[in-house]
Amino acid sequence: CAIIALVPGLAYARFAATAAQGFGAGLRRDEFIRVQNFSFKNTDHFSTSSLITRLTSDVTIIQNAISNGIRPIVRSPIMLLMALFFTFSINATLAMIFIIVTPILGIGLFIIVRKVGPLYRLMQSSIDKLNTVVQENLNAIRVVKSYVREGYEEEKFAKINADLKGNSEQAFKTSVWNAPLFQYCMYTTIVCIIFFGGQMIFNGQMQVGELTGFLSYVLQILNSLMLISNVFLMVTRSIASCQRIFEVLDEVPDIKDPETPITEVKKGDIEFKDVYFKYKNEAKEYALSNINLSIPAGSTIGILGGTGSAKTSLVQLIPRLYDVTEGQILIDGHDVREYSVEHLRDCIAMVLQKNTLFSGTVKENLLWGNEHASDQEIAWASKIACVDEFIDNLANGY
Repeated sequence: CAIIALVPGLAYARFAATAAQGFGAGLRRDEFIRVQNFSFKNTDHFSTSSLITRLTSDVTIIQNAISNGIRPIVRSPIMLLMALFFTFSINATLAMIFIIVTPILGIGLFIIVRKVGPLYRLMQSSIDKLNTVVQENLNAIRVVKSYVREGYEEEKFAKINADLKGNSEQAFKTSVWNAPLFQYCMYTTIVCIIFFGGQMIFNGQMQVGELTGFLSYVLQILNSLMLISNVFLMVTRSIASCQRIFEVLDEVPDIKDPETPITEVKKGDIEFKDVYFKYKNEAKEYALSNINLSIPAGSTIGILGGTGSAKTSLVQLIPRLYDVTEGQILIDGHDVREYSVEHLRDCIAMVLQKNTLFSGTVKENLLWGNEHASDQEIAWASKIACVDEFIDNLANGY
C-alpha cells in the first residue's frame, strides 16, 4: 500500500505545482492586462507599490494555497470519514468521545480564522506601505543625498518596517494558536480513550488488540482534523490576497471605445467647447473651468500659467488620458470620445516633462516608439535629438 501510495503522491506533487504556477501566471497576466487598460483616473485608485504587491506577493500566497492545499482538502475528509466509520464499528461507545471533542475544535478554529483574516489583510497593506517608501527613496536617491536627508529617510523606513513587523507578529501569533489547540484536544482525546478503553478491557467489554486498532484510527482522525485546520488558515490568508486582487480585476476602465469608433484623424483641428474637468467627481472645485479654445491644424500655440494651473491636465484631455467632466473636445468636428482610443493616441505625439528609459539597450528603447524602424531611421532620430554623439561614446554604442 505504501509503494502504491508513493506513485500518486509524486504525481500530485508535480501536477499541483504545475496547476499552482499556471494559475499564478494566468492571474498575473490578467492583472497586468487590466492595469494596462486603466485610465489615469483608474490608476489613481491604487499606489504603484500596491499594484506591484498585488501582482507579486498576493499572487504567490494564492499559489502556495493551491499547491499545498488541494491534496489535504481532498484527502483529509476521506481519511476522517473512513477512520470514524472504523472507530464506530470497533466500539461505538468509546467513539462518542469525538462527539464532545469535535465542537471544541470547530469553535476554536472558527474564532482563530475570524480574528486572523483582517490581520492578514492589514499585513499585506503594510507591505504596500513599505514598498512605497523603498520605491520613493530609490527614485529620489539623488535628491536625498544632495540634501543630506539619509537620516530622515532611515527613520521613516524604520517606522514603516516596525509597523509591518508588528502586524505580521500579531497575525502569526493569532494563527499559531491553531497547533496547541489541536494538540491539546488530541492528547486529551487519547488519554480519555486509553482510560475508558482500559476500564472496558478490565471489564471484558473490549480486547487489547481492539484498543490498539482503535487508537491507530484515532490518530488518523486527529491528523486529518489538523490538516483541515491548516488548510483553513491557508485559505483565510489567500482570501485576503484574493480580495486585493479582485479590487484590481473588478476596477472598470472608465475610458472605453465606442461601439462604432472612428479610426482616422484626417486633418487635426482641435476645439474645446465649454470644457470643465476635475480629477474626482466628489471634488469641490474644478481643475479646469469653462475652457473654450480653437487650435487649427498646422498652428503653433503656447499655453502659459503658473505651477499647478492645470496646463498638463488641459493637454492630457486631448488623447483621453482623462475624460472631460463636462463639455466637449472636438478633433475635426468629432468628439474625442467617438474615436478609437488606440488610433486617437497613435495620432498624437507627446514629449513628456520627465524622460523615461526602460530596461534594455539604447536601441531597444528607440525601437519602443517604432518597432519596425531601420538602423538609418534610428540614427536619424538620434541625430535630430542631439544624442548621437553621446551614444557613439558608449562602450557598446546603440
